[in-house]
Amino acid sequence: MSRTTLSGFSSRAIHHGYDPAENMGALTPPMHMASTFAFESAEQGGAIFAGEQPGYFYSRISNPTLDLLEQRLASLEGAEAAVATASGMGSITAVMWTLLQAGDEIITDKTLYGCTFAFFRHGLGKFGIKVTHVDLTDHDALEAAMNDRVKVVYFETPANPNMRLVDIAGVSEIAHAGGATVVVDNTYATPALTRPVELGADIVVHSATKYLGGHGDLVGGMVAGDAETMQRVRLEGLKDMTGAVMSPFTATLIMRGLKTLSLRMERHSQTALAVARWLEAQPQVSAVHYPGLESFDQHDLAKRQMALPGGMIAFDLADGYDQGIRFMNRLNMIVRAVSLGDAETLIQHPASMTHSTYTPEERAEHGIGEGLLRLSVGLEDAEDIFADLAQALAASEMSIAA
Repeated sequence: MSRTTLSGFSSRAIHHGYDPAENMGALTPPMHMASTFAFESAEQGGAIFAGEQPGYFYSRISNPTLDLLEQRLASLEGAEAAVATASGMGSITAVMWTLLQAGDEIITDKTLYGCTFAFFRHGLGKFGIKVTHVDLTDHDALEAAMNDRVKVVYFETPANPNMRLVDIAGVSEIAHAGGATVVVDNTYATPALTRPVELGADIVVHSATKYLGGHGDLVGGMVAGDAETMQRVRLEGLKDMTGAVMSPFTATLIMRGLKTLSLRMERHSQTALAVARWLEAQPQVSAVHYPGLESFDQHDLAKRQMALPGGMIAFDLADGYDQGIRFMNRLNMIVRAVSLGDAETLIQHPASMTHSTYTPEERAEHGIGEGLLRLSVGLEDAEDIFADLAQALAASEMSIAA
């Protein structure tokens, strides 16, 4: 049975690129735990190495299990090809070391994940690459910052941790007019909610650790884009520059996660919207940042480029940082942990955790408040999430009064 013509998102996430009849009837694709692969002849080995014949020769370059995962992710993102890496940062660094060289410039949005910010600001900077942070919600500011040395425009949408959105189509049009490649981190939204390539972006990166895996039991990354660039990323950024190779076991876990991605994102979004509305109604909460709320500044943009608003919420408590810490420490079911996209609801404090690589001045400049809390809404029953939030808010307020 051919599975290449399936049109539905979930059907492709489950079946694309694999036929049990070609694998002794095994319903689940086999895991190829091989570092190297045998050749039928020396001539065949030479042809595969030269790229004249398809085949596998070493798992740092390609592996049948990773190949199937890459095909599926490319299909879900609407891209020609994909590359699997050992982590989300492995994906970002592999792409940047492929596209950039000394003297080039990159424009990024003002808000970035802490390790991405550190890599751009401190890593790329050491090698003569200039990084300019621009408010990409201001298209005039982007146009003013463009020049012929800008090779990449990079952003997250929604952004980690404050949920800022960027208009993918609008920014891509401006960047392409200036000759730049557009790279979008789609970790928060996933292809179930947003497909940046279909909106004009060139390359998509993911921390597959998060929603793509979905179970908190792996670390991985993915890149998707046009076939020619993905081959460059594989042979330059991955093979030679970073060596950030995903294991076949990790690839198998991610493919398991992809099978339920659409269902999970629907549940995450449904519960997160209910939680965001609940938080917005609490007097102890001063601000809630969530694309599904009508009060969200970019709600109209969210409706245009997101099928659902997702599972991530950022919010501030009225009495600031100290109350936020007391609140977090009072939670019972909700887990104090970094990462996101798991079945469990997770909460963390960006200023002291994921975004501590910023200085306090940089956080203020980049829209990351010292008291901001980031909530990854899980798959538990909404009533239990409400109950835990309610008792922690009450306890933190009582502590203030005492």
